[in-house]
Amino acid sequence: MGLTKNIKKLVHYGIGAKLIQPEDEIFMINQYLDLFGLDEYDNPDIFGEKMVLADILNELTDIAFEKGIIQSDDIVTRDLFDTKLMGIMTPRPGTVKKIFDAYYEKDPKYATDYFYELSQNSNYIRKDRIQKDMKWTVDSPYGVIDITINLSKPEKDPKAIAAAKNAKQSAYPKCQLCIENEGYAGRMNHPARQNHRIIPITIHGSRWGFQYSPYVYYNEHCIVLNGQHTPMKIDRDTFAKLFDFIRQFPHYFVGSNADLPIVGGSILTHDHFQGGHYTFAMERAEMEKEFKVPGYEEVTAGIVHWPLSVIRIRHKDPERLIGLADHILKKWRNYTDPDAFIFEQTNGEPHNTITPIARRRGEEYELDLTLRNNITTEERPLGVYHPRPEYHHIKKENIGLIEVMGLAVLPSRLKKEMESLADCLVSGKDVSSIEGLEKHADWVKDFLPKYAEITQENVWDILKEEIGEVFVKVLEDAGVYKCTKEGRKAFERFINTL
Repeated sequence: MGLTKNIKKLVHYGIGAKLIQPEDEIFMINQYLDLFGLDEYDNPDIFGEKMVLADILNELTDIAFEKGIIQSDDIVTRDLFDTKLMGIMTPRPGTVKKIFDAYYEKDPKYATDYFYELSQNSNYIRKDRIQKDMKWTVDSPYGVIDITINLSKPEKDPKAIAAAKNAKQSAYPKCQLCIENEGYAGRMNHPARQNHRIIPITIHGSRWGFQYSPYVYYNEHCIVLNGQHTPMKIDRDTFAKLFDFIRQFPHYFVGSNADLPIVGGSILTHDHFQGGHYTFAMERAEMEKEFKVPGYEEVTAGIVHWPLSVIRIRHKDPERLIGLADHILKKWRNYTDPDAFIFEQTNGEPHNTITPIARRRGEEYELDLTLRNNITTEERPLGVYHPRPEYHHIKKENIGLIEVMGLAVLPSRLKKEMESLADCLVSGKDVSSIEGLEKHADWVKDFLPKYAEITQENVWDILKEEIGEVFVKVLEDAGVYKCTKEGRKAFERFINTL
């Protein structure tokens, strides 16, 4: 299909998606003609044409490669170019903030609805890729757990990996969470962000930004980021910041990754939170035992029935929760219980920290404090409270905030492996003899006896169920106190120090 036809379709998409006004049509067409090196326009007829954004961008990127505007046809180069196309018509940050603020005056939810829709319409959130993610749920002793296989992050081909390696190293932006990413053109080793917008907000008296994650693992998955490139740190101010965000956006939850390696998230160099409009299994989990903390008797406190070790506190006044959370954090930072294999530090390296999650519960505020410890041993070099080696065939990565709350984000390789496993299970082939599937052999041998027969009709349900069961065990591994009689006794020993 012709270049001018696709340009016109892209501009009409922008008008329909409210990225630009009808009055912007000629101006926008001229911007794209310039980008493609055209000085004439034939105003093609697009009546009755389908307006599928991914298809329009693909065609325009193909043409850019044919014309030598981009030098390579790999996924990274294509993404850099089609983001540039969308950046031309994404409203400027000042305009976005003005509209957001006007909606916020009516209702914070109106404002976030507008911003979330904009982030999708501008292709910053690539809906066509996210729809490919595999999602299902499994029942567990702790409630219904969410499982996702993340397919929305494109896998780089070898050419792109080599190009990224050879690309000029730059310290700008310092990381992918810095506010300097807004509008940045990107490079082979850093994503393009011309269509990315950040809402400036004030959190606990300092400058922060509010944006959505391009990979939305759950509904309205947002990132709240410090305006300064400063490392993650959990302290009293963290709790104050979380509640300040909840005050401003009462329909969202917000949480922070822990501030130590192994039990922290993937980016510890930039202080940030993650939130959104979603109810996780952890939030639905009940308190199995309540207790009182001296000096905070009016605050509801208890141990949550959850595979990780969670103290939940609830009160109408967030200031009381901030004070109690700080008290619990300080006690935990300095807590050692050799009988439970909990050491506050070894060789001067601290091990105890917290993953906190804040939300509104009707009139009250609620804070979940997940106790974490990142100690390693010779037998468990990746962490004692980390998925054990026999589960690495499913999940080897850190158990960060999202997993803590009961949503598995599993690697994309699993989709292909599940397809091959399904074939083996139905045809009765030996899994250990198939290249790439050997790592799953012991697991398959363990679960096979549970099923009378495995057919084309039930094989996928079986694999999903068994993967879910592994993830629940992974979460149990991350709990510093197990959900056993001994584990609960040890948990109470800590509670008694409060």
